[in-house]
Order: sequence, then structure tokens, then C-alpha cells
Amino acid sequence: MALKFATVLALAAAGVLVGAAPAAAVVPGAVVATSGEDLNVRSGPATDQEIVETLANGTDLAVRCKVRGEHIEGHVRETATWLLVGGDRWISHAYVAWAEGEPDLPWCSAAGQRATHATVLTGGAALNVRADADSGSEHRGTYGEGAVVQVECQVWGRSVDGEVAETHLWYRVGERRHVSAAYVEWSAGEPWLPWCGQDPPSVPEASERDFIERHAPAAQASRRATGVPASVTLAQAVLETGWGRSVLTREDHNVFGMKCFGSPGEHAIGCRDYATFECSPTGGCFDMDATFRAYAEVADSYRDHGALLSQWPRYATAMEHKDDPDRFAREIHKAGYATDPQYADKLIAIMEKHDLYRYDG
Repeated sequence: MALKFATVLALAAAGVLVGAAPAAAVVPGAVVATSGEDLNVRSGPATDQEIVETLANGTDLAVRCKVRGEHIEGHVRETATWLLVGGDRWISHAYVAWAEGEPDLPWCSAAGQRATHATVLTGGAALNVRADADSGSEHRGTYGEGAVVQVECQVWGRSVDGEVAETHLWYRVGERRHVSAAYVEWSAGEPWLPWCGQDPPSVPEASERDFIERHAPAAQASRRATGVPASVTLAQAVLETGWGRSVLTREDHNVFGMKCFGSPGEHAIGCRDYATFECSPTGGCFDMDATFRAYAEVADSYRDHGALLSQWPRYATAMEHKDDPDRFAREIHKAGYATDPQYADKLIAIMEKHDLYRYDG
């Protein structure tokens, strides 16, 4: 179910923002706008998802909520926003016109296809708005208890222990305006928010060759900077992303499954929880949740990966064999890079099948 946000009013004298909760079931005034052709409706917010139906130009729409999806250059605008117009029915906002100007669209809850809105929950106190994701940064006003806030994207910042959660997450609610997520409650559960400044989700390449050609420059740049064999890096990218199909890679540009251990580190922009599958060195595999690094772009993932292998002492033996990709693969496996007991053998098989050694020159 979608909701329409009420206007949030600014009380200039006191610097306090107040608002009312959304009331409408759908956001009205939307219409399909193409150059005349039908618009594909997809089962997910990307063009590699199944076409479930088509809509004629000029069709009225019942928009429920929005998510971030594949970047599309369309008839009306260029955007990475996709709109939910029914159960498992998504269209790109690039082909939607609005009768009275584009409204503030609610996010879709990550836990279900429902609109969710953000409300300040402080226990009665005012919530400070800061210039940056830091409680010590410039004060830019306040929100009152119960105010509805229009969240644009999220930022990793100073940890805050608040009424809702203890978290490093901050929400951008305007130009140089941030509030701690520790004091924000979502009406229908948290949405899957983009990170501020992050590239849109990726879509898997059409072929295995296209994947290798797209990722090879980043792997070669890592080799020049760190000495890590590009052939091994590319094989890891293939294996760990399933040729770019993993959700972690698509959404947060994390190619190598790099986890967070309390901090995103130097190259990532934040940390996000994902469900994953791990195997124990003593035997047995199991499902678990883990926190993974989120990157602004794919190239940052390659930089982080190269820095990890070349700088961590546990991989020093592997770096002694950086000119022997097969040995390098076995040494990083021995050092505990992955829990899959067949990890090194799989890497070598990929390198041989696709002649990835040619990228080490």
C-alpha cells in the first residue's frame, strides 16, 4: 500500500520542523509518458527482470512507493528511481509524468511492498539537524517529536544511541542537512535506502566475456598498484558475484564479499546487513547474517580488495608468489580468505578456462 506525504512546514523563528503523517493510499496524478510505444512493466526494478505486462502511453497509474533501481534515460527524465504500481509490478520513473508536478514519493519498505514513511521518535525532545553525519557538526535546525521527514539517502557517520536504535546511520533530509537514524522510526519497516553519492545498482553483463572486459581494467589497475595478480582478482570476481548477479554486487558494488568489522574502512562508504552462506573449516555449511561493506562504485571494491591482500600480514606468503597466480590463489586460501574448501581449485579452473593470465602482463 502506498502513502502520500503531507507537506512539512518550517517554523523559521524557532527553527523547528513539524509535519503530519501521510494519509492517501496511492500517490495520484501519474501517467505513462513515452514517445508513443508501450511501457514494459517488470517484476523487479531493472531491465533484466521479467516483463509481466505492458502499459500504453497515456495510461493512468496508481503509484504506491519508490525504490532505487537500474539507471534509465527515458522520455521524461534520467533517473535510477523505479515505482511500484502493483504486486511485483515495477516501472522506471523515467517514463512517468505528473499532472501537478513531481510529488515527494514515499520509499517502499524492504520487508514488503508497502509505502513507509519516516517519523521522528525522540521521547519528547527535539531532534537536531546537522550539516554532516556527526553530532558535533554545524547545527542546522531541529525536528519536533512526531515530525515526518523526507529521507533522500543514507550516510555512515558518528554512532548515536537513540530512542529507536544505536547506529552509525544518518539520513540526509536536504542539502547539508542530516539527522541520526537512531531517532527515526519507519511506519512499515525500513526501506532499502541508497547511500548518498553511490552509483545506481548494476545489471549483469550480457555475456561472460562482457563481464571480464568490463572488470579487467580495475583488476589491472589493482595489480599495478599492489602487485596482486589481475588473473586471480578477476577469477575471484567471477566466483564471488556469479558473473555479476549477486545482490551484494548489484546493490552495493561489493565484488569480493568484503565484510565490515565495526567500520567500512578506507574505501567503502558504509556497512549493510545481508543474509549469506558460510562453510566451516571443520566441516558443514550454514546460513547466517553478516555485515558487508558498501561502495560508491565498483572500482572502490577493487581498490579495497588489492589493499587487503597486499597489506595484511596473513597474506604475506601469498604476495611472495604474486608472479605465480595459481600458487597465489592457493596461498590466500590457506591464509583463510574463504571458507569454501574448494575455493582455490575453483579460482584456478576459472583462470584456465577464460585465460585470465593474459591480464597479468
